[in-house]
Amino acid sequence: MLTTRFVDGAPCWIDVATPDPDGTASFYRELFGWSYRNAGPEGGGYGFLERAGRIVAGCAPLTGGQDPAAWTVYFRSADADATADAVRSARGSVPAPPVSVGEQGRSAVLADPMGAAFGVWQPGRREGLEAAGQAGCLCWTELYTPDIARAAAFYHKVLGWETSAVSFPGGVYTSFSPRDTGEEGAFGGIVPLADDPVEAEESRPHWLPYIGAEDPDAVVARAAELGGRVRMPATSVPGVGRLARLEDPYGARFAVLRGDPRET
Repeated sequence: MLTTRFVDGAPCWIDVATPDPDGTASFYRELFGWSYRNAGPEGGGYGFLERAGRIVAGCAPLTGGQDPAAWTVYFRSADADATADAVRSARGSVPAPPVSVGEQGRSAVLADPMGAAFGVWQPGRREGLEAAGQAGCLCWTELYTPDIARAAAFYHKVLGWETSAVSFPGGVYTSFSPRDTGEEGAFGGIVPLADDPVEAEESRPHWLPYIGAEDPDAVVARAAELGGRVRMPATSVPGVGRLARLEDPYGARFAVLRGDPRET
């Protein structure tokens, strides 16, 4: 599972882009107990979602003509500009080129050749999230793609990731980990888009963040009460845990999980 002992290539930040930051903050406050803190006049409307006083996510406002509401997963990079160049070389794209965020760090939004968007963060004063790998925090990530082999080769080239096949009752799961960390460093998995009817509703490849939940069933029920959409009800997966996939009232997709995805 994820920790805040970030290494290059590991997830270090998530944020949700939304047309209604106040409404979004209210939804996640009721769902996970997150509070909202505006980043201040220099933040351009950006804010932080916090749990017990520690940052667990960011929140960015969307304006007219921008993309739909969505969660973005950011991975740590020692050099955001070099990573963006590597993405171009590997036939990906750079929707938002690297930009400095004051003295906090340097950020970019990139996309793999299949179109799945992701971010990179080159830390300055800010290393990344202040809490991860526990209830109410980012605990896992998944990539839904039409081409596992091509995706694995792309992320190996641009972020140094290694893949491994993890067997569990019912099949084999392909996991990602940063270079030289092995299965103990696994932070996410890769799933064939066509084989997953829930995610294949929208055939666009994408990353999905998982938030830890002590009671996924209760989170699902509360999300529905708050105007969210239940995309997959709470389901137990042997060797994995209990999980559900949801969508907030503005269309941003996420999942919740109780259990360690590396359990066998």
